[in-house]
Amino acid sequence: MKSGKRGTNVFASVTMILLSVAFLAPIFIVFMNSFKGKLFISDTPFALPNVKTFVGMQNYMVGISKTGFLQSFQWSLLITVSSVLTILLFTAMTAWYITRVKSRTSTGLYFLFVFSMIVPFQMVMFTMAKIANLLHLDNPAGIIIIYLGFGSGLSVFTFSGFIKTIPVEIEEAAMIDGCEPIRAFFTVILPMLQPVTITVAILNTMWIWNDYLLPYLVIGTKYKTIPIAIQYLKGGYGSIDMGAMMAMLVLAVIPIILFYLSCQKYIIQGILAGAVKG
Repeated sequence: MKSGKRGTNVFASVTMILLSVAFLAPIFIVFMNSFKGKLFISDTPFALPNVKTFVGMQNYMVGISKTGFLQSFQWSLLITVSSVLTILLFTAMTAWYITRVKSRTSTGLYFLFVFSMIVPFQMVMFTMAKIANLLHLDNPAGIIIIYLGFGSGLSVFTFSGFIKTIPVEIEEAAMIDGCEPIRAFFTVILPMLQPVTITVAILNTMWIWNDYLLPYLVIGTKYKTIPIAIQYLKGGYGSIDMGAMMAMLVLAVIPIILFYLSCQKYIIQGILAGAVKG
């Protein structure tokens, strides 16, 4: 039995290592090629930089200059942070209402949010872009509202599942002590939602930060986010400055990786908390 269990553990460990390599390899290849001359990337994409192919920080300087990366970084940061905070606040309150108020209206709202998760974005993108233009939402402030709409389905679903594990007696005790419902939510419920809040924040941050199609359709090139700015490295007749593009991809992915690593322990806590309470 022990040898069989040991063999299973070894197999599982080897499998996880291979999967980790498979997931990390593309990131390493992009990082490695960001220091190579653009003429050598297509010829030897998997070779390490050498004396002949190494160009130092040249690709980064060219990419930042061509794309206006610093300004695009500011727009991406503003839109992402504002959208995620808006999604967290409104969807947490909505999930709390839907979970605690038992009625046909709340049940119907819940199923509408769940249904929105399965509607492909491509099905509504042209209608959405037209309506956003008519309602003057084609600006950084307006796109935050649009992100709230598209991000509410998964967020409400996730918050609702966690709130169901919180005993309603805690809120009743707070209200007996004189707390209004809104005050009870912010002082009692919201602090208890920290693990799932961080999980929802990470999922939405990764989506909004890397999103290309929605900003392109709504705000266009006037307020360029990082994914839109990187597209400016494409030249005429399909030519692409691969070196500068690789460098900009590295700069684009670093903030989201750092954010994920800094919040990773909270994701694990949230999963464990939900498992124990469930």
